[in-house]
Amino acid sequence: MARVIHVFRQPDRFVAGTVGEPGERTFYLQASEDVRTVSVQLEKQQVSVLAERIGALLDEVQRRFNTDLPAEPPDDLLDTDPLAVPVDEEFRVGTMGLGWDAETEAVVVELLAVTEEEIDESVVLDDTEEGPDALRVFLSPAHARAFAERAERVINAGRKPCPLCAEPLDPAGHICPRQNGYRRSEEV
Repeated sequence: MARVIHVFRQPDRFVAGTVGEPGERTFYLQASEDVRTVSVQLEKQQVSVLAERIGALLDEVQRRFNTDLPAEPPDDLLDTDPLAVPVDEEFRVGTMGLGWDAETEAVVVELLAVTEEEIDESVVLDDTEEGPDALRVFLSPAHARAFAERAERVINAGRKPCPLCAEPLDPAGHICPRQNGYRRSEEV
């Protein structure tokens, strides 16, 4: 079966979002252009790494090419709307690629589907006919900063960490390993 590469050269929207309650959330990246929307599922850690690496890539491009890039996203690009529904998962993300297209001065994000066999690195950011399905999005530096900021907000909107062990606090309770399973009494 031929490889499907969903390309968004000038997306109207590229955002991270979740479905579900904290502790039970499923993470998605969603790209939209005109009437076309593609959603891919990934892990919380993958969203975090992508946001971090986009920031590092933009900082490196600015340093290396002495290019004036925005340090913060413009307010008009900050997207707080929920994911477009219905959220129909195109595929689950296994491998992520990130690059800089100097010709168009755009950040290129590529997300490849999980596969059973090992992926040859040459298929990342390439249009080869063989390989896993992919989502490829081109973002201006300002849109890339806005994506990274929203991704950080989405990640931090989950369960609050325990001040002692940093594990997530569940609404039903938390047995902290730092207290050997004991809970402090409210009466002191």
